[in-house]
Amino acid sequence: MNPAIAAPQRALRLASTKGMSRDEWLIMRKQGIGSSDAATAVGLNPYQSPLELWMIKTGRDELLPKIDPNDESHPTYWGNILEPIVAAHYTKHTGLKVRKTNAILQHPDEDKGWMLANIDYSIVGSKDVQILECKTAGEFGSRQWREGPPEYVQVQVQHQLAVTGRQAADVCVLLHGQKIEIHRVERDEEVISRLIELERRFWQHVITDTPPPADGSDSAGKALQALYPFDRGETLDLSEESAFTEAFADLVSVRAEIEARKELEAQLKQRIQERMGEASYARFATGAVSWKRSKAGSRRFVINP
Repeated sequence: MNPAIAAPQRALRLASTKGMSRDEWLIMRKQGIGSSDAATAVGLNPYQSPLELWMIKTGRDELLPKIDPNDESHPTYWGNILEPIVAAHYTKHTGLKVRKTNAILQHPDEDKGWMLANIDYSIVGSKDVQILECKTAGEFGSRQWREGPPEYVQVQVQHQLAVTGRQAADVCVLLHGQKIEIHRVERDEEVISRLIELERRFWQHVITDTPPPADGSDSAGKALQALYPFDRGETLDLSEESAFTEAFADLVSVRAEIEARKELEAQLKQRIQERMGEASYARFATGAVSWKRSKAGSRRFVINP
């Protein structure tokens, strides 16, 4: 066989998840970067920061607020409940049979052993596609699917393809609880190569117990509050550290700019409201606004660009 077209190595089965408790599963996941961690590790997850993920991987997650897996108000709960239903509808729409993997998979290359993956389903008997990833998205989340799978989902799937050596995956998403969409994600060697490089950098933060930089997200803010919940009344002199002196100067400048922009925003909004009077809507060449009475009794101004 020509080595250039040799079949890729298959993933190792690090552990069976059949009968594994959620706590045991979470402990196993700390041994590496899983597919659902990948986008976070490279800074592309809008819901979680690298700093929060670092806390989890280094065993500091006890400091973070706990997510109750039985909390019906949390999207994760419904994602787990609806996963088999989404998979069944995938089979109905495509005719392709699927089966649960029931394992934590590991990259076969020793130097990438920290790359792990949980696969929702394997697709049986197809030469074109081998992995099925099931998703659900409500009213807010559905907006991110207007042009196909969001970037963080594509990263998750490319990570799965990297670990397993497979060539393609289908992402089946249930939108608004009533519409199924199926998106094919093909293996992209360039993306995978870059992904491995960036994930390796994050994993170095884990193995050296060095926190990655905070990224300005709510998740990073939550992580910092958890890491440093108390102050000791000390004064830290950073006047000789030029990087932090510049950061402080930029912070002061940005805050002043924000205040100035807020004042300008208020002036422009009030100018339009004054012209609208008792009208509920106004159209412009580049968009529209509504100014309607809410249930609370006051009028609410909404911009629709």
